[in-house]
Amino acid sequence: MDNGLIPYRYAKALYKYTQEKGKTEEVYNLMKRVIASFEANPRLQKVLANPFVKSADKEKLLLSAAGDGADDAYSRFVKLIIDHSREEFAYGMMLAYRRIYRTENHISQAVVTTASNLGEQQMKKIRELVKNAFKGSVLEFSESVNPDLIGGFVIDVDSVRMDASVSNELEQLRQTLLRSK
Repeated sequence: MDNGLIPYRYAKALYKYTQEKGKTEEVYNLMKRVIASFEANPRLQKVLANPFVKSADKEKLLLSAAGDGADDAYSRFVKLIIDHSREEFAYGMMLAYRRIYRTENHISQAVVTTASNLGEQQMKKIRELVKNAFKGSVLEFSESVNPDLIGGFVIDVDSVRMDASVSNELEQLRQTLLRSK
């Protein structure tokens, strides 16, 4: 969803604008909230793409997706999107801005997937394990639960995967048995 020339160009323009204003991090944090709003309510994208919804309503929707933290740079950006009838690309623009910011600031996304919800102490140990494995990297952590793992965890950092799940171990055993025939 975040691919495409239009979202990237708008996001790049916003990034350059926020650099000039010294607000790249502030807008980055705002974009994370907006992205979370899109992920929590997938119908938001459909409403923005609907030609029968008034532009003013779409603008209010995008502003409210940011919560109370919508600043002048974001408000101006939303107005620009609406004025150029590009609101259907808004989600892609938010994703592209996040990607640009992370690239420019050398931030890696670390996704920790566990079989069940873990306590804060256990998650802290896993985060420390990842930080030690990727010394010198700036990491942003997100967590998810996938019961199909059966037990253990999977950690994805950019293109690197550490798989300590029971389902992976079972698959490896299965492959070993198949090869031994």
